[in-house]
Amino acid sequence: MKKITTFEEHLDKQYGKKGSERRDKFESDSISFRLGEMLREERTKAKLTQEQLAEKTGTKKSYISRIEAGKSDIQISTFYRIIELGLRKRLNISIT
Repeated sequence: MKKITTFEEHLDKQYGKKGSERRDKFESDSISFRLGEMLREERTKAKLTQEQLAEKTGTKKSYISRIEAGKSDIQISTFYRIIELGLRKRLNISIT
């Protein structure tokens, strides 16, 4: 019978232990991807195009596109502005 592994064990094997350069890169890319997906979902619910959202928040469509594609290391202040001003949603951040 094959040994069952945890997701953490899988990540350790695939990307290295936490704190390694490769694992840190994976974690950072993962956060960018998740933020992009959340933004795309909320923008779509609000029935806004990337261009409309960019206009509301003083950014460019290409920047919104890069965020949604997980290709931008976005600052919290910018993400806050996009969520709160552009989408009229509340952004809650917690540290656990």
